Amino acid sequence: MTDTESPQSDATVRDQTTPSLSIVIPLIDEAESIRPLYDRITALVDREAYNAEIIFIDDGSRDGSYENIQQLAETDDRVRAIRFRRNFGKSAGLANGFRAARGELIVTMDADLQDDPGEIPRLIAKLDEGYDLVSGWKQVRHDPVTKRLPSRVFNWLTGVMSGIRLHDFNCGLKVYRREVVEEIRMARGMHRFTPALAHMRGFRVAEIPVKHHPREFGRSKYGAKRFIDGVLDLVTVLLLTRYMTRPLRFFGWIGSTLVASGVIIGLYITWLRIMYGSILNRHPLLWLGILLIIVGLQLVSTGLLAELIASSRPDTEEASIRDTIRVADSGQESAKRNRSQG
Repeated sequence: MTDTESPQSDATVRDQTTPSLSIVIPLIDEAESIRPLYDRITALVDREAYNAEIIFIDDGSRDGSYENIQQLAETDDRVRAIRFRRNFGKSAGLANGFRAARGELIVTMDADLQDDPGEIPRLIAKLDEGYDLVSGWKQVRHDPVTKRLPSRVFNWLTGVMSGIRLHDFNCGLKVYRREVVEEIRMARGMHRFTPALAHMRGFRVAEIPVKHHPREFGRSKYGAKRFIDGVLDLVTVLLLTRYMTRPLRFFGWIGSTLVASGVIIGLYITWLRIMYGSILNRHPLLWLGILLIIVGLQLVSTGLLAELIASSRPDTEEASIRDTIRVADSGQESAKRNRSQG
């Protein structure tokens, strides 16, 4: 039952009781997992008497995943969906899912059946202790070592650079208060850092161990490239949070340090020339000093340019939406209205 955004379907959406819990599930090529995941989620929702909605974000699947979601939506009004024309990435999926979510609490989880919906009550209970975001920690992880080891390095780096120490930043199973997802910037690749982004905005973040199951279907989308991308995106996080409005402080600090080091070397070479009449074969050191000054000045110049363009950087790459189910207000329409109002 595909929503074609007709007046009748809009009225149906408006007449529905607003859910208190939104479960957002980004996915790509998980056709075999969708029905079992739906069954586990609905069993939990019915048992706990949650007023919930389930929002699937199909990130350009080619294996029939969206057709399976459509079948679920035909028999359950709680199922909603967004389908991208191609793969735009998990960050775009979460950004659109957050915009479509109507609940005051938003749960995110992966569609590969490795995240356990049974952990949702525990995450919400922890949130009720006064936190704004609770992240899962796959303490016992059923993944190959080629995935676990890079993840540990990545989590350690993220903790050191962001100032919040969590064991598992990239766990898909999380619960947010609505005000958190309305404030954090979901630029491309930022889905890995939502706890760090929330922490830097002043929200209270907690972590609890959660069950992690072996993958039942398909294959992991994680690889070495994603680890490298994650480290580079971590630098972006720091620029977007601590140095977004004053990028010159980031580039200028590094550039000034290099320039100062080059000047000190230059003064030392000058002193040698005055005292001994030559630089005593310190030519490599002389060239190093010149190089440091040049690179330092380039970094300062980069910081100045970044100051000029910082405010014009888009929050996220807009995904091209092909189809929706019970989602009357797409992210693109909302973004267009925001731009016109601004």
